[in-house]
Amino acid sequence: MAKIDITDSVSFDRDTVYETFRDNLVELLPYLPTVQNIERTDYERVDEDSVKIVNIWYAADEEIPALAQKFISPEMMQWTDTAQWNDDEFSVDWDMEVGFLSDAISCGGKTTYKKKGDKTEVHILGELRVDAKQIPGVPRLIAGKVGSAIEKFVVKMITPNMKEANRGVEKYLDTLD
Repeated sequence: MAKIDITDSVSFDRDTVYETFRDNLVELLPYLPTVQNIERTDYERVDEDSVKIVNIWYAADEEIPALAQKFISPEMMQWTDTAQWNDDEFSVDWDMEVGFLSDAISCGGKTTYKKKGDKTEVHILGELRVDAKQIPGVPRLIAGKVGSAIEKFVVKMITPNMKEANRGVEKYLDTLD
């Protein structure tokens, strides 16, 4: 298991940043270089203070760790993000499911948006687990090493991607002024 703990700042107010991530994610695509496409499959207002959103993300061609290249091809790099947006808390509880490896990979956590003057602090806290024994073709003898390599790769990729998403929000919001 790998911990995800990322904090970053966005140069816009909390309400605008939160609402942009919640409601305009697909419009951010031109500003997310590591993402090829985002497809919103569900948007449901659960109650006055919460929204459930499901998006399918398609990664742009990314370098896959050498140890995992035999088992994971670039076209397999898509995932479903199910998010419960809590408007009263300015937070989102999320789970990610990798379609072709839903038995092997689990990832979930919480993102909070905090007011910091005229800026927003975005904090992602989560966990990633990879059970490489569930990945077809991975020999049991090296499953632990493959799982660990994938966890490290994903967490290493998430940090700059999260910060790049925040920069993308800034660029997108700059175009609206």
